[in-house]
Amino acid sequence: MELWNMTLINSFFPIGILQDSRFHELICVMIIFLYLVAIASNGLLLLLIAMDTRLHVPMYFMLSQLSLLDLLFTSVVAPKTLVDYLSEQNTISFTGCGLQMFLALTLGSAEDILLAFMAYDRYVAIRHPLNYMVIMKPKVCWSMVATSWLLASLNALIHTIYTMHFPFCRNQEIHHLLCEIPPLLKLACADTSQYKFILYTTGVTFLLMPLSAIFASYTLVLSAVFHMPSAQGRQKALFTCSSHLTVVGLYYGAAMVMYVLPSAYHSPQQDNIVSLFYTIVTPALNPLIYSLRNKDVLGALKKVIGKESTLPNFF
Repeated sequence: MELWNMTLINSFFPIGILQDSRFHELICVMIIFLYLVAIASNGLLLLLIAMDTRLHVPMYFMLSQLSLLDLLFTSVVAPKTLVDYLSEQNTISFTGCGLQMFLALTLGSAEDILLAFMAYDRYVAIRHPLNYMVIMKPKVCWSMVATSWLLASLNALIHTIYTMHFPFCRNQEIHHLLCEIPPLLKLACADTSQYKFILYTTGVTFLLMPLSAIFASYTLVLSAVFHMPSAQGRQKALFTCSSHLTVVGLYYGAAMVMYVLPSAYHSPQQDNIVSLFYTIVTPALNPLIYSLRNKDVLGALKKVIGKESTLPNFF
């Protein structure tokens, strides 16, 4: 089957949102702008967290990992999309397609799991504030990050290998922003119904289980917040939680449409817009949502602008 793949198809032609829209020039400018915002905002947030010792706490460590994932995720998609459009050569090799799929699945799945761990971090901070630094010690934080990467990589590797071993002997045009499983399965000249069921099952597992954990954590968190005696403490806790829930809603909403919604309800135009949202739009918005009104981050920014340096001694 692998020889058949390599013989019949050695490249694909992605027909993404730029090629499949009447407003391609406007969308191109928007993608460039959002990509630059994502690079600048996530890069700046990583720098601030590394340089300011006040941000060397578990919450900001988790946030730095989210920024790293967003930075890498958008870089897997946006540059290739823009280069293809500007050079008018919409081609990606068979190997390149598999690599892009693996990276996108790894980074997306890792972010999915990390958001659940971030919800747990908020739960511990609000429900057990006196033991927060004991429970969320550096070893635990690094274990959470490593678990996110490990589970995501294994999931991505299995799905990438299985998907790319189908015989693709039909049209080489992928009507999608990037190489993802659902649009590629439409090109396969083999029965993919059983694999689609497996894909749906793993999609539900990787999305709904962490999402359930997030809702459970925040149910307990909100219960504790509303029993706080201090109005200022309630306001600060609700602001932190609302920022995280906004990010969760943006990411999970788009991902569930792509991987949980039955294929009968999908269309190339819809899938292109959804993919654009969670690969480019969300990575640009996440650091702004978390840091726009965050006094600690704004204080760190003022220190950097004021050229007050601190030694980066993370944790």
